[in-house]
Amino acid sequence: MGSIDIIKSCLDSIHQTADQVADAIVYLDAGSFEAFQFVGAFPLLLELGARAICSLENVSSLDAVVNWKSNFEDPAKKIVVITSRLLSDAHRYILRCLSMHSTVHHCMIFTSISEIAHSAYIDTPLGPDAFREYESLLLQDYEEFMCKHKLVKPDEAEETKPHEEVLLEDEGWQQLDSNEELTSSPGSGSTERLLGQSNASKGSSKLTVSVTHFPMILCPLSPGVFVLPSEGAVAEACLSIDHDDSVSPGLPAISNGAASDGEDIPPGATLTAHFLYHLAEKMDLKMEVFSLGDLSRNIGKILMDMSSLYDVGGRGKRSAGLLLVDRTLDLLSPCLHGDSLVDRMFASLPRRERMAFAPHTKDSNPQNKAVSCGLQRAPLDVRIPLESILSENGSPKNGFPFSKSMQSFVSGWSSNDKGSSVTSLNDQSGKVTNAIHVGCSETGFLSGSLVSTENHLGVRYLEALLDRKTKDGALLIKKWLQDALCREKLHLSLNIRPSPANVSELHSMIKLLASTQASLIRNKGIIQLAMAALVALSEPRSSRWKAFTNAEKILNFSATDTSQSLCGQICDLINKSSLVGSFENDKSKKSQQSLLSFQDAIVLAITGYILAGQNFATSGSGGPFSWEKEHSLKEAFADAILECSQELNFGFLRGLEDDLEAHRKKLASEKMEGTSLEQPTIDFEDQWGSWDEEDTEHNSEHIYGDMQLRLEIRDRVDHLFKVFHKLSGLNRNSISRGSLSIDDYSSDDTLGNRGLLYKLLRLTLEKDDIPGLHYHSSAVGRFFKSGFGRFGLGQAKPKFGDQSVLFVFIVGGINTVEIREAREVVVETGGPVVDLLLGGTTLLTANDMFDLLLGSSSYI
Repeated sequence: MGSIDIIKSCLDSIHQTADQVADAIVYLDAGSFEAFQFVGAFPLLLELGARAICSLENVSSLDAVVNWKSNFEDPAKKIVVITSRLLSDAHRYILRCLSMHSTVHHCMIFTSISEIAHSAYIDTPLGPDAFREYESLLLQDYEEFMCKHKLVKPDEAEETKPHEEVLLEDEGWQQLDSNEELTSSPGSGSTERLLGQSNASKGSSKLTVSVTHFPMILCPLSPGVFVLPSEGAVAEACLSIDHDDSVSPGLPAISNGAASDGEDIPPGATLTAHFLYHLAEKMDLKMEVFSLGDLSRNIGKILMDMSSLYDVGGRGKRSAGLLLVDRTLDLLSPCLHGDSLVDRMFASLPRRERMAFAPHTKDSNPQNKAVSCGLQRAPLDVRIPLESILSENGSPKNGFPFSKSMQSFVSGWSSNDKGSSVTSLNDQSGKVTNAIHVGCSETGFLSGSLVSTENHLGVRYLEALLDRKTKDGALLIKKWLQDALCREKLHLSLNIRPSPANVSELHSMIKLLASTQASLIRNKGIIQLAMAALVALSEPRSSRWKAFTNAEKILNFSATDTSQSLCGQICDLINKSSLVGSFENDKSKKSQQSLLSFQDAIVLAITGYILAGQNFATSGSGGPFSWEKEHSLKEAFADAILECSQELNFGFLRGLEDDLEAHRKKLASEKMEGTSLEQPTIDFEDQWGSWDEEDTEHNSEHIYGDMQLRLEIRDRVDHLFKVFHKLSGLNRNSISRGSLSIDDYSSDDTLGNRGLLYKLLRLTLEKDDIPGLHYHSSAVGRFFKSGFGRFGLGQAKPKFGDQSVLFVFIVGGINTVEIREAREVVVETGGPVVDLLLGGTTLLTANDMFDLLLGSSSYI
């Protein structure tokens, strides 16, 4: 059998929709758009006959005007909606989409959430027959909306249109109850419903609606690595409920070995289990399920409860071992700035802005809202600034002009003033070109993206970079650029030395390769990737990354010494971070730009506390440091917050934004006036005769306000350190210590700097036991164990490493350094060839970890 190829499976699934996509307007929500972009599915959709590919959240009546196929002259008769969200959440957008296209007779909806998952999810009103119910409900709401629209007089339509659009946001579901009985047409169970006379058209037209499960909506980074779309329902669902053992809604709770009942299982676990079940079914895998961590164990249990697939019907399927691992068992790896060029790309490049999305919710219980709330994960779609390199190649007449027709199209598409008079094309031309040029860096009009299917002579660019460290990856990109220049017969005047790639060489080669439109189109894949590397390796990002890695090395070294040494290093980083804001406007101290900001110092403090928990016992203060040392560390945090001149958007400071802004303005005014930054003190002996003076009262109130702010900040810092104490206690278990001790391995390649994933695969491939690993036996296996086992006929417990396919899924997210290490360990062990499939809830960087632990997606 062939190797596992997740990209091929995704493209094959899209091929199977050919009949539905042909001659249809295809609408993708944000999660599907992200997944299809990674897999390179847009050309395939157009090849299958799609009229246009549009955004579901930004649906417009102008979508019907776009026509990529010249042979389509009649209006569109069908639309295809592909969504990665629950049907209840996507409903208002689907309804709006139907209202925009009155000529549509067929609406086909593909959702990545299965029918059973819809019924099992806590915050959806759909029952066990979710797809059939939704088809009926959509038609009902559509009919009601069209009846409302019919009542509006033609001369009133224009002035009432804005009001209708507002009402459409709340259209549907307001009268829907989870126990509501729905009438269904008799028959053999067809998934289509017919709506009679449509009020939107003059003739006799019928609307048919069908809902189909489409599980292959994911973001493949390579044929053997994938993550879930950041704006999809599975990735946005909470993985823990807010309680003492939780560190973030986007991460599993701390494992304590206690089994959870059905009510305590977070919605993210249910959706993840259903996704993995249908993914295995789609890829013809018969899986033996193993888990490590409490939440992973619950997911494995759900998989076994719903999987008749694993008990019978496994003939012709490949044997695979699925290992589920809680992210909280190793929070250190994604917090570090490792040696990975791809990691630096994702950390350095701006991301596409999240789509404005309002999920459906009916529950007024605040506790339930905390459970079902959606996480605001950063999109994986990075914005590569191609416009900067294209603008250097000459003026628009020499390079990439926008024709008058394109200017007119963009002008009409972007126009928000429906009542404004139409100006001449010449007047609009300059405005549109200006707007495009100004907005390139913000909106990404001329921005590139990472696509996993882009390749050179069969070698996929992104897959090759995932296996390499920073220097090796940059050198490989340099070689690809040289090969591309040779194919295009372009000669670079600069002498390229056979040495590690530098920024100036990459910039010159990219500029030459993109000098003509033909060369740009033919080599767009390597140009985009090279530009991403150029941004990641250029200043000041390169110096900042080095500062991070050096600080992490110092913390790691101090963790092997004493707790006092480690605490002192953290305190020193906090104190130095406050200098960045002081010198940010001082050009004479430009070198200070390489210093880390206060937020960067907090990220390093998180790393320090995790390291302290691995190396030191808990002290009387509840943390790894003594009370005196931790008190001085808290004071350093409070001082840095008060002295920082930058805006601090931290979760633990929520509610103090106005007070801190006023304090920053006061410090700035005092600095401009040349006054001392020290807090004024009251000399009571000199003030006895002037108690009634206004200046004394003003100073007293001023001092009281500053003191009150400082006391409030101290309380917030105490709350912050409770999170630090949780993090320091994460790794005191047998999985991180015990048999995974560094002493068990050779001194020349120790595992001290390796992540948990590397250690697990090392033990697996060397046929060693993994401490704490739980095997989920099927119904047949449990029968043999309890029944025939008493007669000595029981089944032997399978091992994860005995399977031909090793599938590891990190619940909570995976990072690129772990991917590289996992591939390295397969090569290092030199055993039998195995297919390794890696997956995770999302792709994590150090910035994402800060957001999960202390930012907008945290409990703090």
